[in-house]
Amino acid sequence: MAVFKVKVTVMFRKSVLDPQGAAVERAVKGGNISFPEVSSVRVGKVVELTMTGSDAGNVEGKARLLADRVLANPVMEEYAVEVEPLS
Repeated sequence: MAVFKVKVTVMFRKSVLDPQGAAVERAVKGGNISFPEVSSVRVGKVVELTMTGSDAGNVEGKARLLADRVLANPVMEEYAVEVEPLS
């Protein structure tokens, strides 16, 4: 069995309101911190896992299953999975 580092990035779908992202955007555009060039802020989460498996494809499949069932709400969120072998 090989060991892999897995990163699952979960974000709200573009069609879903992201109130935390909107609050961050307001904060960086006004007040004491001003970055007017910032727009369309979306806030998500990153989950890092260490997993074992026979190969990267096998581990990615299991990570996607985990994301579908536990890490993300597929109705409101989408996710990306990255798999990297650990030495």
